[in-house]
Amino acid sequence: MTESFRIEKDSLGEMQVPANALYGAQTQRAVLNFPVSGMKPYPAFVWAQGVIKRAAAEVNRDLGLLEARLADAIIQAADEVLAGKHADQFVVDPFQAGAGTSHNMNLNEVIANRANQILGFALDDPNKPVSPNDHVNMAQSTNDTIPTAIRLGCLWRIDELLAAIDGLADALEAKAREFDDVVKSRRTHLQDAVPMRLGQEFGAYALAVRNDRERIATAADRLRRLGIGGTATGTGLNAHPEYHQRMVEKLSALTGQSLRSSGNLFESMQSMADPADFSAALRTLCITLTRIANDFRLLSSGPATGLDEIRLPAVQPGSSIMPGKVNPVLAEMLNMACFHVQGNDLTVSLAAQAGQLELNVMMPIIAHNLFEMMHVLIGAINAFTTKCVVGVTANREKAEGWLAKNAILVTALNPVIGYLNGAAVAKEAMATGKTIKEVVVEKGLLSPEEVDRLIDARKMTEGGIQGIAAAG
Repeated sequence: MTESFRIEKDSLGEMQVPANALYGAQTQRAVLNFPVSGMKPYPAFVWAQGVIKRAAAEVNRDLGLLEARLADAIIQAADEVLAGKHADQFVVDPFQAGAGTSHNMNLNEVIANRANQILGFALDDPNKPVSPNDHVNMAQSTNDTIPTAIRLGCLWRIDELLAAIDGLADALEAKAREFDDVVKSRRTHLQDAVPMRLGQEFGAYALAVRNDRERIATAADRLRRLGIGGTATGTGLNAHPEYHQRMVEKLSALTGQSLRSSGNLFESMQSMADPADFSAALRTLCITLTRIANDFRLLSSGPATGLDEIRLPAVQPGSSIMPGKVNPVLAEMLNMACFHVQGNDLTVSLAAQAGQLELNVMMPIIAHNLFEMMHVLIGAINAFTTKCVVGVTANREKAEGWLAKNAILVTALNPVIGYLNGAAVAKEAMATGKTIKEVVVEKGLLSPEEVDRLIDARKMTEGGIQGIAAAG
């Protein structure tokens, strides 16, 4: 079946556009010019650019620059976009023209054509009154709307991301309380070390996640600095003198975010440091999550031939050939998600430093990667929390069994028998298979009663000097 077309015009001339498409000539050129990945813009990018168009129509109307009839139609069309309608009309590949002109025009054209429909004009009517450039893009440029959209798009899902992180930290803290009485062998350099409680191990995970959450929230706050109104180069050419401040206030009201002026519209256009900082905070979270996932895999290893100190929920068979095998699949998934996000962060950092003079033309890929990072992290963290962490159980018998074989328990005797004697005891115990108590007593260093009093694994997890504590 042959697809029907209509003719749209832009500054380069006429273009055939699918007859029912809300977009126009510039979007169609981008579709033809950039058949790169087949991906479409993230909803966050569409929403963010859409809310800018809505705010601008209202501000320009109130300033007497945009006819109320046209402005109201633009606002209604933009509201439809913000509600998720017309999602199939946003078709420009993330790998597109520099700065994001194609994405900006995709929004301008869809909103303009939908506004024209609202006003009673057909898509192919040569007299349709709303222009994508003159009206929807009034007082704007790609160069100030795209940096603003990057910031707003990240803030659009920031509460969702922080809630996912909080959920993980809460689950880890719950396990810390549940496992607080399980005493186990600590390991440094993957070798036996002094005792700790399994609850202490999980409590440390929880705090590390909380710290990363704080870093992300701090970085997100800097995204609230907006340079909208700088138009092409930061001077505000073709924008009303009140436009910038009114836009900050209007966007704050529409988004529910506490936004503020950047204070320098030139800096807002030149620098991608705030988005790069936010990306780096997400990367740091990934470093923490990768470490925790790796620990989960080690602690649950075996079960017959590994550490087996914790058991992870069995959510699916682990092998197509080995019956009964169950793998730590949620921890593996989290690893892969974090590796992907860290790769995204590298792209963001490279693109952020590639800005030249008054503009960073790499903004489309910065936007795409930031929104992808947030999307992947939200899904991965929620899945890891609900399908893995909340169902983790402690293997008390195995943990305490490993601890009983740990010759490094002799560390508690250091204040009484000295480091060198302790080292000799540990070496003999490991070589002969005897217990620390047996070796110490045989060497005449302490009585059996003194050893029992000093080597209290639970007390060793609470710090202090064991010999002094016992003597006192």
